[in-house]
Amino acid sequence: MSILRANRERLRQLLTRHSLMFGDFTLVSGRKSKFYFDSKKTTCLPEGSYLAAVEILRTIREHEIEAEAIGGMTLGADPLVCPVAALSHIEGPPLRAFIVRKATKGHGTERRIEGNLEPGSRVIVVDDVVTTGGSTLSAVGAAEAAGHRVVAVLCLVDREEGGADKLAAWPYYPLFRRHEIFDESSESRGGQGTTAKRTEER
Repeated sequence: MSILRANRERLRQLLTRHSLMFGDFTLVSGRKSKFYFDSKKTTCLPEGSYLAAVEILRTIREHEIEAEAIGGMTLGADPLVCPVAALSHIEGPPLRAFIVRKATKGHGTERRIEGNLEPGSRVIVVDDVVTTGGSTLSAVGAAEAAGHRVVAVLCLVDREEGGADKLAAWPYYPLFRRHEIFDESSESRGGQGTTAKRTEER
């Protein structure tokens, strides 16, 4: 197995072990779900943070995406974009990081986008999990409203629940799709999940 394939497989294993949970969950969209991806349980691990950054940069190079920055909606994108920016300094292509607030802050600079972007930057929007695509579209809208050009959208896991169709206006690259993390038979066996009333899933 090549190093690239080994890195991807290891990241998949970490997502399955640490981030996939079964139970009764209510998603941000209001949908009910028997499973939930808590990506931060992987992306906040040293190994998970590194491997996610490696895979994102690999995807960017593989598809020859030309951009100056990568960012997304807080909180899901936060553990992704800074490691990507740091690793891009070594491996390239160099990418600045930015974070989109859920609402414009009412003090200080009153910005919705945090970071150090040049005006009119070509940017990649990234999300941890895409379900309906709502929060990802919000981040895209915020970047465009600030005068930047969104050249691609990436996500760590696509739940395969319609979000890809909503994002069809941009080149869209999920690192993993739900069926690559688990299948229906694994869901029926149960797992680590506990009942939740609120989540950060998109």
